Amino acid sequence: MTPATWGVLLGATTGLGLLLVGRRVLAIRRPQLALRVLPYVRDASMVAGTARFPAGEPGTRSAVAGVFGPVLRSAADTVERVLGGARSVERRLQRAGLERTVHDFRVEQVQWGLIGFAVAAAYGVLRALSADSSPVGSLLICAIAFVGGVLGRDTWLTSQVRARERRILAEFPTLAELLALSVAAGEGPVAALGRVVQRSGGELSRDLAVVLAAIRTGEPVGAAFDRMAATTGLPLVSRFAQGVAIAVERGTPLADVLHHQAGDVREAGRRELIEVAARREVLMMVPVVFLVLPVRTRTIWE
Repeated sequence: MTPATWGVLLGATTGLGLLLVGRRVLAIRRPQLALRVLPYVRDASMVAGTARFPAGEPGTRSAVAGVFGPVLRSAADTVERVLGGARSVERRLQRAGLERTVHDFRVEQVQWGLIGFAVAAAYGVLRALSADSSPVGSLLICAIAFVGGVLGRDTWLTSQVRARERRILAEFPTLAELLALSVAAGEGPVAALGRVVQRSGGELSRDLAVVLAAIRTGEPVGAAFDRMAATTGLPLVSRFAQGVAIAVERGTPLADVLHHQAGDVREAGRRELIEVAARREVLMMVPVVFLVLPVRTRTIWE
């Protein structure tokens, strides 16, 4: 196809898209009949209890959400049917500390895929204008870019989970020692937990704040920590929560349990550091072999 043909097609597509978007924006901005009548019958509607217009109704949401929201939701449903694994995604969202549903995550995946598709399409158009290219090849590249964007968001979620778990492991020994000191000073488990949550911040502190809120609303201490042990993806944190639950239920010394838990986490951190150093030993030799030794040898010969 010639550049003139590509220009005609792109111009027609852009004009049609702008026309559709403009018509949709005008339809959304038009106030609904119920919203216009509501101020005059507010008393009657309050008695009837039927006129409730939350902030998420079509009359109050943004034009962008109104135009592209249904399309994105439909695409998200399609991605869910193709990929599946809703339970795994929900589990990783909980472990990453993200307060969103699986459907919201699927919408983000579609958005990432559209960004990849747009970049590939722009590259294809520029390539077509500069040289002859195959439309089939361009469409294939766009499809691969869309799939790569969808899978890239899933990979990024896994990276978020790992980053958060590393932060939790770094915070855990300090919080466990603070809990042990508070309990040893004579405070109860709930009071000690409240003191630590109030004076700390971080990922683990937020998880403990959720446990504290559940306890204060009437849930037993053992059940709240058991639920934390079931939802976390870290074995060390799971053992900590189970140990606290057992100590509270059976009356065993809680301070000793917390001290042992903190010591186990520090020992695990030292072992991991040694393992990482052992794996990086070969990489540390690369600059020595390929940079330092050649320069040294050349200097000696000169």
